[in-house]
Amino acid sequence: MRLASWIHRGREGFGQVVEGGVVDAVPRLDGRYPTLRSVLAAGALAEVRRATEGASADHGMDEITWLPPIPHPEKIFCVGVNYVAHREETGRSQTEFPTLFTRFANTQVGHEQPLVRPRVSTELDYEAELALVIGKPARHVRREDGLGIVAGYACYQDATLRDWQRHTSQFTPGKNFIGTGGFGPWMVTTDEIPDPSRLTLVGRLNKVEVQRATTDLLIFDVPALIAYITTFTELVPGDVIATGTPGGVGSKRQPPVWLKPGDVFEVEISSIGVLRNPVVDEAR
Repeated sequence: MRLASWIHRGREGFGQVVEGGVVDAVPRLDGRYPTLRSVLAAGALAEVRRATEGASADHGMDEITWLPPIPHPEKIFCVGVNYVAHREETGRSQTEFPTLFTRFANTQVGHEQPLVRPRVSTELDYEAELALVIGKPARHVRREDGLGIVAGYACYQDATLRDWQRHTSQFTPGKNFIGTGGFGPWMVTTDEIPDPSRLTLVGRLNKVEVQRATTDLLIFDVPALIAYITTFTELVPGDVIATGTPGGVGSKRQPPVWLKPGDVFEVEISSIGVLRNPVVDEAR
């Protein structure tokens, strides 16, 4: 299933993406699950499938405002320098453990929603990534069991304010400006992507390809990331892990390429789709 979240006429909804639009799962499930996150918490994906399978679209895609698939996750983990090409272009050394940082929920925007370049910086960089959504509570998960707690996969745009990222050795400021994390357009459930290491990831700036990689090139793959993270914290349904960006980021080009108002950045991942976000300046 392709499961999305949206706003239609002022009301948040979620459901299955079908040809011609979206099928609203909320009324079909009698309001028992108001959000996709609540579905995951209840282990009710099968109920959503039964309620929406074969139904015609309730709303056209041009009638909704896309939200991140999980609008308000409890936790968002992001992984830095997780492809060799990106590690090499940044000049960082090989590490024994993954480089992790966190995002806040208010940094995320949905498909076709604008990424916001803040007034304090022009060094807004793109990062195309594969994201996963957790489907089960999990602690101390073995690597070989890691894929079993995943609900689905989505595209992610981990846009970064490079100058603010460099303020200290901690990435947090540069990664948490409001409206800088594109997430979507939907979550594809794991029955359609049983092996996330067989995907192709492409980033395009104004329709020009600037990043490309296959996910088998991740230094720390999805199971390894889950095993590591669940050693120090519990993952819960709806948590998001963005797995890292490949080489080709704008800050390492000569001259550097920064996102600016009027630009459009796309993340395309095979078996998932295309996440598209225009860029605007922060309102003054």
